[in-house]
Amino acid sequence: MPKVVALAGGIGAGRFLRGLARVVSPEDVTVVVNTGDDIVLYGLHVAPDLDSVTYWLSGNMDRERGWGRAGETFRATEQLRALGADGAWFGLGDLDLATHLYRTQLLGAGSTLTEATATIAGRFGVQMSLLPMTDDPVQTHIAAEDEGFDYYAHFQVYWVAQRGRGDVRMIRFEGVEEARPAPGVLESIAAADAIVFCPSNPVVSLGPILAVPGIRDALARRRKCAAGVSPIVGGAPVQGMADRLMPAAGLEVSAAGAADAYRGLLSGWVIDEADRGLASRIEATGPRVAVTDTIMDDDAKAAALARTALDLALA
Repeated sequence: MPKVVALAGGIGAGRFLRGLARVVSPEDVTVVVNTGDDIVLYGLHVAPDLDSVTYWLSGNMDRERGWGRAGETFRATEQLRALGADGAWFGLGDLDLATHLYRTQLLGAGSTLTEATATIAGRFGVQMSLLPMTDDPVQTHIAAEDEGFDYYAHFQVYWVAQRGRGDVRMIRFEGVEEARPAPGVLESIAAADAIVFCPSNPVVSLGPILAVPGIRDALARRRKCAAGVSPIVGGAPVQGMADRLMPAAGLEVSAAGAADAYRGLLSGWVIDEADRGLASRIEATGPRVAVTDTIMDDDAKAAALARTALDLALA
């Protein structure tokens, strides 16, 4: 079985990784996960993308919402809102809250984020190795303008509290210049037989990973065995707000624009049937293109998509 490294963030990554677990041995997969979305709420370290991947891989995800845990309730958040607590705009489910409490306890006892992630993933029965992109604090911030009012805020504030209002002017990864790759990240990339870029938002899900010093260079050295899947289908994101953020990063909202975010890092790119007309344009920039159905309605379709991406990376 090949050794695989997957770069992940957001809902699309979770769906895709469930498919990948069907085509390769999960023990042979290392997932490098975005932590730019991490935020402290009520004194707790909340790691949305690490938890999303954990829940999807362990079968605890809420498929209908796409985020959080199945069978979730929100009584604690409702009470926090009633009390007027700062941060109550963020909907932490009661089961999800337990994960954040446990993570914060582990960190407070001296664990690194890498160690805490491994402990939590193990408790959920996740067989893939999950690595945060860094143990150092990095936060994605958004500068936006809304009806003449300019604001600069954490990505979660922009997307959840502000509901994505306003025109995005700038995206910045606060603290990334001083960050170091988490232990095992560079080593896993160097030893991988295949590297896969999940169908995640290229700006705020995978962008922070690539911005950590050393990671982009390590991936560039392995581009011959790297392939990715476009999160953009027919000129729109399958989920999320990539269309709000890609223009601010100088990227066209298309499967070709998403590929441009990883220029110099890929030998293959998977696009949807709806974007077949872009194949020759993308191939002119370097990567080979595979065209298939990229909508992951169930685990079987996710597995077929993962197989296509993996075949490109291993070709």
